[in-house]
Amino acid sequence: MLRVVIDVNVFVSALLRRDSLPAHVLRAWENGLYELVVSAALLHELEPVLRREHIARRIAPDAATDLLAVIRSDATLVDDGPPARHVPNDPDDDYLVALALAAGAPVIVTGDTALLALELDRLRILTPRGFLSASESMA
Repeated sequence: MLRVVIDVNVFVSALLRRDSLPAHVLRAWENGLYELVVSAALLHELEPVLRREHIARRIAPDAATDLLAVIRSDATLVDDGPPARHVPNDPDDDYLVALALAAGAPVIVTGDTALLALELDRLRILTPRGFLSASESMA
C-alpha cells in the first residue's frame, strides 16, 4: 500500500473546510486508499496548531480532538528520520522530508510552496489536488 506523509497545513485545511480537497485527501485515507505515516515531530507540530485560537474558533468543538485521536490510533507511527538539510527556504519543514525518506513514503502532500519547489529523486511532493489526481497511478 502507498505510504504518504501529510503536512500539517493539509490537516488544518481539511478541518476548516470539510468539502475541500484536503478533506478529500483525509477521506481517502479513512477509506483505506493509502497508509498515513506520522512521527512524533509531526504530531508535536499538529497539536498546538489545532489549538491556536484563530483556528480553534473556526472548527467544530471536538473536530481537532477527534482528528488527533484517529491519527494516533490508525496512522502508522514511525521514528523521525535523521536530521538533514532538505528544504533550503524553510528548515522547519526538513523533518517532513526526513520522515518520508525514513518511512519509505514516496509522497508528501502539502500546500507549502517551499516543499512544493523541491525536486528529489525518491520523493514526490504534491498538492492535495495533485495527489488526488495522481493517487490511482501511484498505488
